[in-house]
Amino acid sequence: MAGNAVSIPFGEGSGVLPRRAGLIVFAAAAVASTVLSFALGLSPFVWLLVTGIIGLITIAGWSLAVEGRRRALDRVMTVVIMEVFVLALVPLLSLVYTVVSKGLARFDGEFLTTSMRGVLAEGGGAFHAAMGTFIITAVAAVAAVPVGILAAIYLVEYGKGRLKRAITFFVDVMMGIPSIVAGLFAFALFALFLGPGIRLGVMGSVALAVLMIPIVIRATEEMLRVVPDSLREASYALGVPKWLTVLRVVLPTALAGIVTGVMLAIARVIGETAPLLITTGSIDSLNLNPFDGRMANLPVFVYEQYKFPGVPPEAYIERAWAGALLLILIVMVLFLAARLIAKRYGVEIRR
Repeated sequence: MAGNAVSIPFGEGSGVLPRRAGLIVFAAAAVASTVLSFALGLSPFVWLLVTGIIGLITIAGWSLAVEGRRRALDRVMTVVIMEVFVLALVPLLSLVYTVVSKGLARFDGEFLTTSMRGVLAEGGGAFHAAMGTFIITAVAAVAAVPVGILAAIYLVEYGKGRLKRAITFFVDVMMGIPSIVAGLFAFALFALFLGPGIRLGVMGSVALAVLMIPIVIRATEEMLRVVPDSLREASYALGVPKWLTVLRVVLPTALAGIVTGVMLAIARVIGETAPLLITTGSIDSLNLNPFDGRMANLPVFVYEQYKFPGVPPEAYIERAWAGALLLILIVMVLFLAARLIAKRYGVEIRR
């Protein structure tokens, strides 16, 4: 009978945990950590950590006893990865919850349709700042997008040798430029011709364009590189010149990805505060001309309302949170639009 015995490999158990073992364990861990929270007065973050630790230890011991060391190690690593993912979400969810809960107190029709002109205490809104943000960002996009797309076309379709390597190097450097440096560059550029005390909306647009250009270049480069060479070769075989092939074949194929990259670049710079503090200044009324005088914008509006509260300070703080909520909503809309464009109009490219 000894010859018929089945040997179990080293480190392997003979059983398998129930299908919902993880759910059962972490539900029990959550209950246990809740009891500890009430007893010891733990914060929500500590409660989350305690739940994760209890669940990890429990699932590891249970799996080791039933399934063996090898499967237990696999389960432990899976749980660790999931817990790290949840921990990474905690700051984001906390940020969104805080901004939404505090911003809704003043996020109303008056806030969205009025400016701060003549407002010394309660009331007023951020309409002038929102319009300024849209105008400054639109001018920046008009300046940055053509430059970025043309530079990417050169790097992918025409660039060779030292010049291509030099441009690529400078694009990488620009990707790491702090936003305050872009603001100082725009300020110095306009101060050179108009004097050191000048503040214009277009100065902020130049600063944001400096930050946008490398993002647009990188996004466009990636989309142009995934266009199959077979499409280019088929066009060349028909006698179509290279510039027309790029215009009629390559760009339409990569258009959805390029538009997505542009929208992501806009979403990246629309909330920048440091360069706009230096370049645009601040104003309490609506200014629609970026080439004439100071121009309000949401990042600076939020900063000033929070940093320099008047009397009563609660009104200023509420306006700051409402402005932050409006800015987050704008960025969220841009990201969602980018995702929808990529999903709806993206071309499936097969290598």
